Amino acid sequence: MTETQIFDLLAANLPFILAAILLVAIVFAGLKIVSQSDKFVVERFGRLHSVLGPGINLIVPFLDRVAHRISILERQLPNASQDAITKDNVLVQVETSVFYRITEPEKTVYRIRDVDAAIATTVAGIVRAEIGKMDLDDVQANRSQLITTIKSSVEYAVDAWGIEVTRAEILDVNLDKATREAMLQQLNAERARRAQVTEAEGQKRSVELAADAELYAAEQAAKARRVQADAEAYATQVVAGAIADNGLEAAQYQVALKQVEALNALGAGAGKQTIILPAAALEAFSDAFRQLKGGDK
Repeated sequence: MTETQIFDLLAANLPFILAAILLVAIVFAGLKIVSQSDKFVVERFGRLHSVLGPGINLIVPFLDRVAHRISILERQLPNASQDAITKDNVLVQVETSVFYRITEPEKTVYRIRDVDAAIATTVAGIVRAEIGKMDLDDVQANRSQLITTIKSSVEYAVDAWGIEVTRAEILDVNLDKATREAMLQQLNAERARRAQVTEAEGQKRSVELAADAELYAAEQAAKARRVQADAEAYATQVVAGAIADNGLEAAQYQVALKQVEALNALGAGAGKQTIILPAAALEAFSDAFRQLKGGDK
């Protein structure tokens, strides 16, 4: 086949070739492949027509066009710092961080122009409002609860924009120098108060233990006296029985025995070996010895 024949063949089939090329171009123009991390917003004659998800999608060439390519990956706003006043009139500087993702791009592209700026402004307003409801001590102690409240409020505010807030964090709460110094003085005073309370409680406990010890000693002494009294009562009862059985001689015998025991105890003491007694006492002891001697008999 000569070149002339080839040109003649191409010229004869040119309309079909052009039609095939146009068909391929139309197919490629209408075929859209969307990655897993993106969504495409399609407009038809300037109006929202559809949203293309991940995978292979077909649109009508020349009528439809991909107006917006939106990433649905999670995003992080730059860390923002805003001033807020607590319920007890303390100025604090709160540093926040917010993570979000676009779930409905058709709302995002047609309802808000600058997403990051809009979310940052919303977060700042909500943080100021929530901290204004709390005292400074509550802000420090209930940070997790405050974060949950802020996240819920931001989610509600940005829901109309097709945005999901995945995470909100309060990174830091800073105070001015004067407030920090006042809090430090308060902390030191509280520590001193706790130390004084601990010392007072220790002294109180020491007094209570000493009182318990004295009470225990008194109880034991009372028990000893009660035992001694029981013994003396028993001895008296025995003596009374002996007197009842033997008459006056038994009583004289007991008196004489007590006198001798007293004399022995007096003479046994250190430095008391020399004893001066009245004559009447000697006669009484003589009678006691005679009673004892008669009792031995």
